[in-house]
Parts: sequence; C-alpha cells; structure tokens
Amino acid sequence: MQQSYEPERPAPARVLVVDDDPTVAEVVAGYLDRAGYAVDRAADGPAALTRAAAHRPDLVVLDLMLPGMDGLEVCRRMRESGPVPVIMLTARGDEDDRILGLEVGADDYVTKPFSPRELVLRVESVLRRSRPTTARPASAPLAAAGLSVDPAARRATKNGAELALTLREFDLLAFFLRHPGRAYGREDLMREVWGWDFGDLSTVTVHVRRLRGKVEDDPARPRLIQTVWGVGYRFEPGGE
Repeated sequence: MQQSYEPERPAPARVLVVDDDPTVAEVVAGYLDRAGYAVDRAADGPAALTRAAAHRPDLVVLDLMLPGMDGLEVCRRMRESGPVPVIMLTARGDEDDRILGLEVGADDYVTKPFSPRELVLRVESVLRRSRPTTARPASAPLAAAGLSVDPAARRATKNGAELALTLREFDLLAFFLRHPGRAYGREDLMREVWGWDFGDLSTVTVHVRRLRGKVEDDPARPRLIQTVWGVGYRFEPGGE
C-alpha cells in the first residue's frame, strides 16, 4: 500500500504583542491567533526583551506608552540584536510620538483606538515585504551613484560599506534605484513601497529623511533623493 505524504507546512510567523493594557493585548492576540500567527505576549519592556531573546519574533506589535521602559527604548534594544519588523501602537493625535516611533525604525504605526482587522492587515503587509517568497521572486541587484542594493540578500551598500537600513528604508531605496529620474508623490510612494492606498503621509516624509541621512554625503543638502516642490521626490543618480 502506497503511503501518501503531505508537504510540510511552513511554521507560522511568530508575533510578539507588547501592551500593558490586558484588554488590548488580549483582543490583538486573539485576532492574530485566528489569522494563523503564533502569538507571544508581554506586558512591559523587560518582559518583551526577555521573550524576544528566548524566541526571536518575526514581527513585534509594540505599544509606545509602556510603564518604566517605553516602546522607543524597547525598539532600540531589540534592534541591537538584529533587524525585526516593528508596528508601533500610539495614542490618537500624538503626532510627535508617531514620528519618534518612525525615527527609531518602526516599520509602521497604528493609532488607538484602532480596528483589530486593520492591524492584522498591517501585520500581513509588513511580513509580506520582509519575507521573500517564491510567488514574488526578488529582482536583480541594482546599482547607481555608489549605491548597491541586492533585493535577494536584503543587503545595501554605499561605496562598498554596509548600510544599516530598516525594512521600509531598504524597500524605498530599491524603489528609487529602479526608477531614477522620475518624480513620485508621497501618495505614489505609499502605494508602491508600502502597498497601501491609505495612511498618514508623514510616514513617507520621515522615511525619506531617514534614508537621506544614510545615503547622502550631506543630508541637509540632498543631491541623490531630491525634493520636487509640489510633487514629491525624485532619485537623481547624477546628483545634479
């Protein structure tokens, strides 16, 4: 009798939910669990770092306002041991806090109160772009103006030196290198790089500023990623 073997299923992505509000944490964890993710929970910064060290998550949903060690510090410390996508939870209206979250490298943020379904969609979007798949083969390496991007290896360099880029910074740089000389609005970049038709456009502004800080010789006077007034941004390999 011939035995049939089912193909081995890939392990579910592990998501660490960090929030000191047990109700919020329970709701978020429940939705993510039903969406097929393996979910860990932590109620404060030290517990989150301990959980992350024991079982490295594929993504972290991280509340900004935590007791003792805030979400910004947790994000910084987690990133010290390697890249990990982070979605920051922030209070509605705290624009400065949201920008701070993006500045320390959060890949996305969701404002409270939020729709758990929307959060699951954001998690799926971030994970989809952070994990190469056979359905979306990586493109060939790109190079211009001393910059080199290898999408398959998720590696970027400037004049041969490794660039420490977050997930979105990497995708944004790769997009610019693929489309030199063409101006894109922030809405275009959000749709093409983030894959969203909605969202706060300051997300794009902050990521462009951070990327300039890593690829420009003088970020205060950018020559590669230029501002096109009234439109958005253009990548100019010639730096004119």
